[in-house]
Amino acid sequence: MSNFKQTKIVATISDRRCDVDFIRELYDAGINVARLNTAHISTESAAMEIKNIRAVSDKIAILVDTKGPEVRTCGIQEALRFNAGDKAQIKGGEGVATKDCFYVSYKNFVADVPEGGSVLIDDGEIALKVVGKTDDALQCIVENSGEIKNKKSVNVPGVTISLPSITARDKEFIEFSADNEVDFIAHSFVRNAQDVKDVQAILDAKGSDAKIIAKIENLDGVNNIDEILDHAYGVMVARGDLGIEVPAEKIPGMQRHLIRKCVARKKPVIIATQMLHTMIDNPRPTRAEVSDVASAIYYRTDAIMLSGETAYGKYPVEAVKTMAKIAHEVEASKDRRNDIVVPAIENEIPAYLAESAISASRVFDTKAIVTDSTTGRTARYLAAFRGDVPVFAKCYSKRVMRELALSYGVQADYFEPQKNKDKLVRRSLADLREQGLLENDDTVVYVGGSFGAGGGSTFMEIEKVDRLTQKRGEER
Repeated sequence: MSNFKQTKIVATISDRRCDVDFIRELYDAGINVARLNTAHISTESAAMEIKNIRAVSDKIAILVDTKGPEVRTCGIQEALRFNAGDKAQIKGGEGVATKDCFYVSYKNFVADVPEGGSVLIDDGEIALKVVGKTDDALQCIVENSGEIKNKKSVNVPGVTISLPSITARDKEFIEFSADNEVDFIAHSFVRNAQDVKDVQAILDAKGSDAKIIAKIENLDGVNNIDEILDHAYGVMVARGDLGIEVPAEKIPGMQRHLIRKCVARKKPVIIATQMLHTMIDNPRPTRAEVSDVASAIYYRTDAIMLSGETAYGKYPVEAVKTMAKIAHEVEASKDRRNDIVVPAIENEIPAYLAESAISASRVFDTKAIVTDSTTGRTARYLAAFRGDVPVFAKCYSKRVMRELALSYGVQADYFEPQKNKDKLVRRSLADLREQGLLENDDTVVYVGGSFGAGGGSTFMEIEKVDRLTQKRGEER
């Protein structure tokens, strides 16, 4: 168990490089979840990627990332060159752009953007100040020199843009994901609970159990995090667009705030964007990048994510190995003073048992916490308390097994349901012993249910493996 990594790794897989051997290398290096970015693929190429991922291991969870509502420049035939101080108009809708006036894809853009606001183009490469407006145009002053090209991102910090939460392309990929039994939908630019509900409605119509990860990448998402967590399975802190919406120096504090919110609500949280960005072109990360990854783990994130590093970078396997090494090092030196208080849930036995199991694992010399799971709830609760030993979850569904690929410290396996408690405990531990994960004289904490599979967690035992695996008069 010395190689056990508690922090999970999400890696982006692109159609440029998604053969089985490559995915197996990433898996062996330490990835837990494969991300498909729909901004750059078709449903046909996504189907190929899913097939190859499943061929490597049914334990790898698959996360499909939608584009979400966005505004982009349009109608620009050739790049428009601007100098600081130049004047320009911005209009919403379609039209042929000139240096005096260019267009953005959202037709009601002018109505939503106030005078005095800032418009950022291409991830903030060029900023324009809105100094006036008419019914159909924003009058702007360009604040720094550069080029504006076609189909580049448009951001308006601090302003809610009233776009529909789901585009036609998003709906296509959400339905595709449901049909292909994808595990997670990461929806971009989630602003409020309704955005999550809109995705859930499509999944419900398809009868899908896919779980929704809300991507937080604007101020609305940060401010509405409580209502978002009421409906989302988990959260991705997408620091790229968030870093355009708010000053860069505020991002670390927001990141920590969002992690704490998720842990307190027992929901998985992913930290994303440019974590090892240098490794797209270089075999080693910068010290700042190592510190960035380490900080996210110290703050108690469930998962850390690679984007371009594995999608098209020169050193994808090395990037995963580097993340895994950082995780091992940080996890070995965790300071419990950074632990996050997880509020008790009134009258909920699994939550009480989870907290007690983590406490017991610290008091006694235990090697692991073991639980069986129908829905994954008890395992997620155990993850929220961020214990020091691994949580082995024996799952009665492969989907639940993969869902737990996003939960801190949980190592999940598929397991056939057993008829009663004693047989369940004995066979779970015997299976872990056969895998070489536990030995007879190891002390473990077992959290399980007295009523067999699906009966919920109702008891906790602390004992050595050999005693727990002895027959105890169960029904034959």
